[in-house]
Order: sequence, then structure tokens, then C-alpha cells
Amino acid sequence: MYESFYGLQKRPFSLSPDTGLFVNLIDHEQCYSLLKHVLDSGEGFLKVIGDVGTGKTILCRKLLRYLENPEQQQFHSVYIPNPMLSSVGLYRAVGQELGLSAEQQKDNDALLSHITERILALAESNRSVVIVVDEAQSLPAQTLEALRLITNLETERKKLVQVILFGQTELDTLLAQDRFRQLRQRITFSHYLKPLSQPETQQYLEYRLTQSGYNGPMLFSKKAAKELFAVSKGVPRMINVLAHKALMAAFADRVMQVDHRHIRRAAADDETRQPINIGLWFAVVAAIILSAGIIWRFV
Repeated sequence: MYESFYGLQKRPFSLSPDTGLFVNLIDHEQCYSLLKHVLDSGEGFLKVIGDVGTGKTILCRKLLRYLENPEQQQFHSVYIPNPMLSSVGLYRAVGQELGLSAEQQKDNDALLSHITERILALAESNRSVVIVVDEAQSLPAQTLEALRLITNLETERKKLVQVILFGQTELDTLLAQDRFRQLRQRITFSHYLKPLSQPETQQYLEYRLTQSGYNGPMLFSKKAAKELFAVSKGVPRMINVLAHKALMAAFADRVMQVDHRHIRRAAADDETRQPINIGLWFAVVAAIILSAGIIWRFV
């Protein structure tokens, strides 16, 4: 589409969590560095909270790449992208990531025992298990309790299982329940991701464009970057959506720079496209037909 027009090798503002486009912003970099430090220290539960679109998933993927790096032989990562699981479903997902056989995973009664044996075997090889849960606010209460049980394994010096929860602010509400007071005490590290500031928004734009192959003059004018920050409120996902649409608008105008008018057109596109409520539409039509029938009877 507009990539060749602007000399880009790929789309710079895709919604997919491309770790190659991870921007080393202060907040995200601090969180990433602290996560690595706490993992190396062998702590138990870790928690990263952020509102929708603040960059939790790309941070999660970057951390997974770190854990799966051949140089990090001391970790065995377990990734749970969909936490809407029963307790047994969670154990099966963990068991699969730990390499349990199909027969072992079918044995519900002994599943936790098989997981424990596998974790202990990894510990003998000086490897600890790190369970990474994305969208953790969706964890059912019983499943969260089942997750806590897995983390009971420890030696005198360190935990054999560490858990990192990435979730929206609703995760705090879930953990505030009295039943999870033991789990709350185990959370040794918490970080709250914040939206970007205006200078960070400018940095975000420039970095992702450069990483996508752009090497020309400033593609987004200062007014455009300022307007983008105002409309997106510094939320990275909204920045991606609006910047992509603004590039399409500028490409349609065949101009070599995105200005504030293109940002406004992108924002207007989001605001005016309201989904049609089919159910409501049919209800209105049915009411009109029914009213017409009643009127016809009285005529």
C-alpha cells in the first residue's frame, strides 16, 4: 500500500506484537529490566498491570524471547496466552509446555503430580520454570488458586517455579479478594504501565519508522505528532491505529509528510464508523410492522 511510496520495508504501526519494533521507552525499559533482575533473583510471583493498549503484550513477548534465548539455560518458560481455563485445563496447558506425554496429561488425578515430577527433574538440571500468563485478569478464581499450588515447590534457597502475570487493572480487583491473601503476600514485584508522554509519543513514532526502514526527512510533522498524542492520549495501540490510518490518508493525498489534518481524518474515521445493532434494527422493524397491522385492523 503506502510502504513503497514512503520507502518503508514493512508497516511500522502494525497491531501485531512485533518485538523488533519494541521501543525502549523509560517506563517499558524499566519494567523489562526489573523483570529480568527479579527472575534472576529467583523470586515467586510478579505482576505487570496496564490499561488496554499500553503495551503489555509486546513486553510479554519480549520477555519470552529473553527466556527462550539459548544463552538463558537456567529457565524453562511456560506461556499461557489464554487463561480462560479450568484448573485441569491449566494443568494440561502447563504439562504440555513442560513436555508431559499425552497419557500423563489424560490422568487428571495425577496430573499435578506429573507436573511436580517434571519441575523437580528440571531443578536437578539447575533450571527453574517460569510461567508467563497474558491477559491474567481473565483467570477464573479456581484456576488462579490452582496456579498458586504449582508455585509451592521451592528449595531452601529459591523458588522452583516463578509466575509472571500480565493483566489489565481488573487483575488487582481479582487479587483483592480475601481468598487470595496468601497469593498477594507472594507477589514480590509489581509494575504499572503508564501511557506515553508527548515527547515519548514523538520518540515512539520516529523509532518505529526507522526500524521499518524509513530514512527520509521527518515523516510526521510536529503538529501531527502533537495532534496524535492529544487524540490517542499516549496509548500505544491507539497511536498505532491512528498513525496507520493517517499514513493511508497522506498516501491518498500523494504528499510526503503526514500533517495534523491527516491525524484528524484518521480520528474522525474511528469516531464516525458506529456498528449497526442488528438486533435493535429488527426490533424497530418488527414494531413498525406490528403497529401497521394494529392500525390496519382498526381502519
